[in-house]
Amino acid sequence: MTRAELEAVTRRWIGLWCAPVDWVLFDALHADDFVDESSAGRPPTKAAFAEGLAELVLAFPDLRTTVDDLVVDEARSRVAVRWTAHGTNRARFLGVGPTSRMTTFRGVEIVQIEAGRITRRWGEWDVSEHTGTPA
Repeated sequence: MTRAELEAVTRRWIGLWCAPVDWVLFDALHADDFVDESSAGRPPTKAAFAEGLAELVLAFPDLRTTVDDLVVDEARSRVAVRWTAHGTNRARFLGVGPTSRMTTFRGVEIVQIEAGRITRRWGEWDVSEHTGTPA
């Protein structure tokens, strides 16, 4: 895949992290054998990652996520993305809430892309604004 194609897939993927989620696009962007290397205690599967995303947008029904930075490794078909998300907490999430407050999350993801689909994901999020714990 070209640099532009890798970037486009990654931007579409981060765009999924907005309410409402486009579940048809979710399925199209994730390989059936997708592996979540940062599964946060969930099984590392496509289905479990979808459940986590569904929980996130249920708790933050106005969630909007934007790309801050992208770094493309064309030779390895990997993209690193730094992102920011904002949403109002309307349901319990990570043991907190609902707080009815606008909340900001930030994170860094690395995705492996093959044949236009994400096969693997590594990620770290800063949820300290929501949980009230130090980052």
